[in-house]
Formats: sequence, C-alpha cells, structure tokens
Amino acid sequence: MSARPNNVVATLSGYKFNGVEFYTKQRDNMRSVQNSGVSLVADVMLVSRAKDKNPRHDDMNFFGVIQHIWEVDYYKFRVSLFKCDWVENVRGAIKVEELGFTLVNMNRKWHLNDPFVLASHVKKIFYIEDPLDPQWSVVVRVPDRDYRGSDSEEEEGVHMEEQAFDFIIPFIETFDDIDSDKDSNYMRLGDETICVES
Repeated sequence: MSARPNNVVATLSGYKFNGVEFYTKQRDNMRSVQNSGVSLVADVMLVSRAKDKNPRHDDMNFFGVIQHIWEVDYYKFRVSLFKCDWVENVRGAIKVEELGFTLVNMNRKWHLNDPFVLASHVKKIFYIEDPLDPQWSVVVRVPDRDYRGSDSEEEEGVHMEEQAFDFIIPFIETFDDIDSDKDSNYMRLGDETICVES
C-alpha cells in the first residue's frame, strides 16, 4: 500500500465479499431485506483511569451500519472499505439482557473520526427493533458461511438437484376410503381404537 492509489474511488451501493452481500443503509431503505449491519471484534486496551499503570487488553465488540462502500484501486490490487456509523459501546449504549440478547441504541453514534473498516474485518449482522422500547435494537448475528468468493453452485459438498415438476396430483387415501377388510399402509397394526364420546 505504499504506492499511491488511483485518485478516482469507486463508490458502490452493494458489495459481495466471500459470498456475503453487504449494502449501504440507503440501499437497505429501498429493499425488504437488511444487509447494512456489521460487527467488528477488535483487541483494545482497557484502562480504569488516566493514571492506570496496568492496562489490560481485551476483545471489544463494535456494532455499526454501512453508510458508504468504497473500493480503492492501487493499480495492482483493490481494497474495499466500509464507512460506517458506529454505535457508542461505552456508557450504556450496548447492553446484554437476561436472556442473552445484545441490544444497541442506534441513536448513540461514536467513533465519528474513525468510521472506516476493511470489508474483510467485519461480520454481517442485522438489527430488529425492540418492540418494548423502540430506541433499542436487538443484534442478530448471521451464521458464518464459507463461500471463498465462489459464485458457482458446484461447491465442494454442496449439490443442487432439480426435481421434475409432476402435474398429476397423487392419490391420497382418506379415512372415508379405507375399507376395514383391507390392510392400510397408513395405519399401525395392533393398536386399539379408543372412542371418546362427549
């Protein structure tokens, strides 16, 4: 990355990385699906006060929404960046409720001077508005998928089969059609019948 990038930066409304689709919030607003939510786990230094002599390192979750997608061209390779609105992750803007769900207050923005993240560093999530308190949103994590950037359906271990469509409705034996003298394939033998009258 020491070489200067191209001065023209491609801006996109959607981006597919390792088989996972990401959209900007603006594009999400026009669709019925949500693909603009992202999370990032970063190693951060935690201090209890300004003169803390024993800071500790720990993983911290960051939650955000993609506002812009940029693809920076370095002539020999390209780097994809997401410009996100990040939720404040201190002072009560993120909480874990007693059932284990993570809730975030989407109105509390943070990291305004550091909004960018590499596309390769985030995981896709989506948010569901809490029906009891609309200022909070529940974070729903999307399961990891291992697409390796393949667009073909012939991935290892995944086989798609086309089933022929049959226009003839199959015959289904109903209780009205059952002849008590013939054995039925749909009834267990040896079970007693219990009649309940009301």
